[in-house]
Amino acid sequence: MKRVGIPMLFFLLCFVSSGWQQAEAQAQAQAQGQTQTRPRFIAFDAPGAGTDQDQGTFPEQISNTGLIVGNYVDGNGVNHGFVREPNGKITTFDVPGGGTGPGEGTVPNGITDTGIVVGGLFDGSHVFHGFFGAPGGHFTTFDARGAGTDPHQGTNALAINWEGSISGDYVDANGVPHGYVRFRDGKITSFDPPQSVFTAADTLGINVVGAITGPYLDANGVVHGFVRTPNGRITSFDAPGAGTDPDQGTFPSMINDLGMVPGAYQDANNVIHAFVRFANGTITTFDVPGAGTDEFQGTLANAANVEGFIVGEFFDANFVGHGFVRSPGGKNLQFDAPGDGIQETSPLSINLWGAVTGTFVDANGVGHGFLRLP
Repeated sequence: MKRVGIPMLFFLLCFVSSGWQQAEAQAQAQAQGQTQTRPRFIAFDAPGAGTDQDQGTFPEQISNTGLIVGNYVDGNGVNHGFVREPNGKITTFDVPGGGTGPGEGTVPNGITDTGIVVGGLFDGSHVFHGFFGAPGGHFTTFDARGAGTDPHQGTNALAINWEGSISGDYVDANGVPHGYVRFRDGKITSFDPPQSVFTAADTLGINVVGAITGPYLDANGVVHGFVRTPNGRITSFDAPGAGTDPDQGTFPSMINDLGMVPGAYQDANNVIHAFVRFANGTITTFDVPGAGTDEFQGTLANAANVEGFIVGEFFDANFVGHGFVRSPGGKNLQFDAPGDGIQETSPLSINLWGAVTGTFVDANGVGHGFLRLP
């Protein structure tokens, strides 16, 4: 696969330097008590999104150019794709071949800075297929070799990097998931970490140089994280304090372009904690103040940008979900979608400039998209 050229590295480093200077200046101003512009919270819904429980608008990722991609569920329970532009314009789309029944249709998972979308297509037989393309243009669907063709089997595309390499997973005819990477020339390489009996769970991520992260399950049902380098070398890891019983363990969320892997781990008491793994293998764990300490409560780190800002969600003692942004210095800023009866605020992605997108669930159980501008 391609290597990152000097021009691209220079471009990336200039962006990082500029963004870091802005963040540092803001932190200094806050320390000196200067007035700062309050973050702006923008709620949005895709045209055609349903208004009943478990329906609505569900963003997945925001690009460095401000494009937001995700899916919406209509009044009949069918999935459709959308892209929201920085000016607020929302374009909806369906990839040809998608089913029209509940749970079927188009589910985008990622987007490049130039607007190429990647995701999963669920057909009328509930078999899924990978796709990529641009709304209003041509879409390409594909299947990994060995993907099953029965309901709930097939190929899912989960992330794409700037050069067009795609990471994802596929479920074989025996119902076993495996990881894969699809290169720009169409070649697909499948992989499983050593001792894996179940690779990935819809969280595989790929960064600018082609490094991939995700979770896998061992023969005892314990979950571990892994990082796969572009040359195919796989390193397994566990967050300190991760439980060792079935369904416990370490759950990576994504990998940023500097090799940081945020995620969550479940301890021996089934309490959830956040972690970030750095490129050198060092792992830092943390809990956001106010996170619950009972089973299935706690803190989840969902994404990190190249400046080191982390976004995620924490569940309090009442199982209400709240959003947070964590600075590289460890300061946590908590936030909720405005309104009464909000059940959950779930940030899922942060871009280079600190813009955050995700979903909030209202009092009626309907999902809505949001954009939080720093």
